[in-house]
Amino acid sequence: MRSSSSTLAAAGGPAGSLRQDAGVIGLVGLAHGISHFSQLLLPPLFPWLKDAFHVNYTQLGLLLTIFFVVSCAVQTLSGFVVDRFGPRPVLMGGLALIGLAALGYASAPNYAALAAWAVVAGIGNGVFHPVDYTLLNAKVHKSRLGHAYSVHGITGSLGWAIAPALMVPVAVAQGWRVALVCAAVLAFAVLALIVWQRQPLLLPAAAPRPGAARAGGAGALGFLRLPAVWLCFGFFLVYATALSVVQTYAPEAARQLHAVPVQLLAACLSVYMLCSAGGMVVGGFLATDPLRGERVIGLGIGVAACVALALALLDVPAAAVPVLFGAMGAATGLSAPSRDLLVKRSTPEGATGRVYGVVYSGLDIGQALAPLFFGRLMDAHQYQGVLMGLAIVQCLMIASAFNMRRAWHGAAALPAVP
Repeated sequence: MRSSSSTLAAAGGPAGSLRQDAGVIGLVGLAHGISHFSQLLLPPLFPWLKDAFHVNYTQLGLLLTIFFVVSCAVQTLSGFVVDRFGPRPVLMGGLALIGLAALGYASAPNYAALAAWAVVAGIGNGVFHPVDYTLLNAKVHKSRLGHAYSVHGITGSLGWAIAPALMVPVAVAQGWRVALVCAAVLAFAVLALIVWQRQPLLLPAAAPRPGAARAGGAGALGFLRLPAVWLCFGFFLVYATALSVVQTYAPEAARQLHAVPVQLLAACLSVYMLCSAGGMVVGGFLATDPLRGERVIGLGIGVAACVALALALLDVPAAAVPVLFGAMGAATGLSAPSRDLLVKRSTPEGATGRVYGVVYSGLDIGQALAPLFFGRLMDAHQYQGVLMGLAIVQCLMIASAFNMRRAWHGAAALPAVP
C-alpha cells in the first residue's frame, strides 16, 4: 500500500470542494508573495545604500549573492525536512525569519551587518518552494492544479511588484531604514494570518517505510539519479539568471540608454511584475494541455528575448520603456504555469519536498551568480551589454524548455518514494 501523502501527491490532492482548495491556494500564495517580496527588499534601495555605505554596484550585488547562496543550500535541505515533518511549521519559520531580517537590515550600522542579515533572509526565503508545492500537490485537486500554479506564480510576481512600489516611495519620504521597517511589518502581518488560519495547511508527513521502492535507487537520495530532476534544475538555473538581471540591473540600464526619468525607474520593474501576473492568468488555462507545455514556454520566452533586444539596440522613447518592460513580463508570465506542471510530472511520488528543493535551488544559484557578472557590466557602464546579455540568457531558456520534454517522458514510470 502507498502512503497517504504519496497517493495525494500522485493524484494532485483529494477531491475537495472549490472553497477548500481556494483557501489553501490563497494562503500558500500569500506566503509565496512574501518570499518574492523579500528578494527585492534591497535592490530598489541600491541608490540609497550605495551612498550610505560608500559601496559600488558589484558590492551591492554581492549582498544578493549571499542571500541566494544561503537560500539555495537551505532550499535543498528544507525539502527533506518538509517531507519528514510536514510543511506548516517550516512555512511559519520562514516568514518569521524574513520579518526579522528586514528589521536587521533597517538597523544595520555598516555593510558587514547588511551581509550578515542577508544570511538570515536567505535562510527564511529558502523554505518556500518545497513547502508551497508540497501543500498544493497534496491539498489541491488535480483538476485545479494548473490554476493553483497560476495563482502561486501571480502572487510571487505581485510580491516582486509590491517591493519597489512600497520601498521607493517610503524611502523618498522617510528614508531607507523606515522603508525596511515597513517591510518587516508586512512580513509579520502575513505570519500572523497564517498562524490564525493554520488548520487548512495541516499535512502530516508520512513515516518512512522500510523496504519500499525508491525512485532512482535505494536511499532517500535515490531521486538524484533521475535525469529528469537535473534537466529541470538546469532550466531553472537559466531562468533565474534572466530574472535576476531584470530585477536588479535591467531597469537602470534601460534608464541610462534611453534617458528615462528617475521617477519611472521603479515603475519599470513594477509594471513588469504586474504584467507577468496577468500573463500567468492566461498561462493557467494554457497549462491544462500537457502536450504543449514546452511550446508555450518557448513562445513566451522568445517574445521576451525580442523585447530585451529592442531595448538594447533600438532608439526607444523614454515613455515607451515601462511599456516594453510590461510586454516582457506578460510574455514571461505566460510560460510559468506550464513550467511548474512540467516539474510536477517529473516528480516521483512521496518525494515532492526533496525534488522541488533540489530543482528550485537552481533559481537561487542563478540569482546568486548573475549579480556578480552583470554588476561588473554596470560598473563598466556597459548598459547595452546588460540588455543584450539578458536576451542571450532568455534564448538559452528556450533550448532548456525543450530539453524538459525528456523529463516529462519518464514521469509516468516513476516509482513511489517513502
